[in-house]
Amino acid sequence: MGSTDERALAHAWMLRSRGAALPAGGLPPAEILDSWVRCSHAGLDVSATPPIQVVEAGELAQRRERADVVRRLALAELETLCHQIAGSNFLLAFADPEGVLLDLYADNRFLTSGSASDIVTGSRWSEAVAGTNGLGTALATGRSVAVNGLEHFLFKYGDISCTAAPIRDAFGQVVGALDASSYFESRQRHTQALVQMACTHIEKLLLLYQMRERLVISVHPRAEFLGTLSAGLLAFDGSGRLVAFNGRARDLLSGLDVAPGTPFEQLFDAPYELFVAGLHHGGERRLRDALGSELSASCVQAPPRPAARPASPRPARERTDRIEAHGSAARPAPPPRLEPNDFVDDDPAVRGALQTVGAALRLQAPLLIVGETGTGKELLARHAHRTSGRAGAFVAVNCGALPAELFEAELFGYAGGAFTGARREGSPGLIASADGGTLLLDEIGELPLALQAALLRLLDDWMVRPVGGTAARRVDVQLLAATHVDLEQAVRERRFRADLLHRLNTVRVDLPPLRARSDFAAIARFVLETLRRDATLGDDAIAWLARHDWSGNMRELRAVLTRALL
Repeated sequence: MGSTDERALAHAWMLRSRGAALPAGGLPPAEILDSWVRCSHAGLDVSATPPIQVVEAGELAQRRERADVVRRLALAELETLCHQIAGSNFLLAFADPEGVLLDLYADNRFLTSGSASDIVTGSRWSEAVAGTNGLGTALATGRSVAVNGLEHFLFKYGDISCTAAPIRDAFGQVVGALDASSYFESRQRHTQALVQMACTHIEKLLLLYQMRERLVISVHPRAEFLGTLSAGLLAFDGSGRLVAFNGRARDLLSGLDVAPGTPFEQLFDAPYELFVAGLHHGGERRLRDALGSELSASCVQAPPRPAARPASPRPARERTDRIEAHGSAARPAPPPRLEPNDFVDDDPAVRGALQTVGAALRLQAPLLIVGETGTGKELLARHAHRTSGRAGAFVAVNCGALPAELFEAELFGYAGGAFTGARREGSPGLIASADGGTLLLDEIGELPLALQAALLRLLDDWMVRPVGGTAARRVDVQLLAATHVDLEQAVRERRFRADLLHRLNTVRVDLPPLRARSDFAAIARFVLETLRRDATLGDDAIAWLARHDWSGNMRELRAVLTRALL
């Protein structure tokens, strides 16, 4: 398979050879180009007009029966979507995993004209049958997708725009998809976000139904988002082993073994029994994951009756010591309070970085922190905030963990009832929470292109208007961004906006990897002290640790020392 540009040019040649124009804007997105290649390999002809395939009534009834639970949830969500996009000459559909359309809601004007007349209950919309299209491509890739006009592989659907997203069950299996279609001229910019949020809501309800005999908890770095669609959901059995989880939980716990069968203690820095007891008595908890990041947690669903956990194979005294180390009230130990002089800066490169940080803060200029994963970019950002004298809060946003469809709402806030799953009272958003303080945009290189424009607008005027709101407010925020990727290369690959990079790259500091730092011994002793103050590392242990490559940097070092203390 050739490069993206080669594939685009090949398809462009096919279009031009038949007298058709390229889609607006030139080269389509990569997921569309990849779909074209799959359709070409399947033997489809762009100019063909094959009759739509429709399953018989008996088979349709069987497919609906197999999809009974998710179908009922989807129908309720489709009704909500109908109210949100009413009057826009639209069609909404639910399909099974094979792309067979089981149900639809539509404006009759849309259904009775042009190529839209192919969209009927029981019709097949897999890529192999109907070419590049919202339902088929979303099911083929397992991701949300928008297909506009001539981005459809078959010319016959060039007057339609459709956006679709897959629905996954508690075990990650695709069990269906939702689609919203309209004529190309009347497409709405926000439709893809609405469809994705609807699917996320269905997935949440489906997980709770499938895990109705399990403990299900909600986790999020910010307590006010625990009840929203951006929260992670994890289901545990009576012995504290992970049974199921949603995609947000996997993103929020990135770097950990988020997989069925993983014990609670390998994910979080707290014993399972004490954590559950705290949930039952206090409702909402703060805890740290195994890599040291703080999260809020709450009980979403409790099993009918608690199951006894098997006795620990460890000696009783050892088990008691471990529980005591986590605190008498069953709270996870708070992260160590680090004062400015606690930041390890015995390495000349790091001292130079700190001087650069100080200069940027005095100018209130944007600061870009670059370094490998685990080199301490967030720690440096927190240090910068503490030494800046800013009275407001330090707010860290992981751009790679935020779902694209909810990023704007999380960052800018939202008015009450702005979208499905929104809190009635709304939310001020993360930027407003950092007013007078510092905002860290971590993993900025993972930010989708569509959302980079919204961030660029923010950097122009620092005006924040919540999603669904009408009034904007100005904020005073020191902006820090961090990344482990080569943003210049991302610009060349058209994955990152050059104008946004120029704004963020006003002042840049590069953190060296752990293996290149001359103050390794001081770092190792500092990390160990944050884990347990009475623990020490001798020179032989330091020398042994220093021989390791530490590809995971500080994060890997912390994990190794944590295991050594168990």
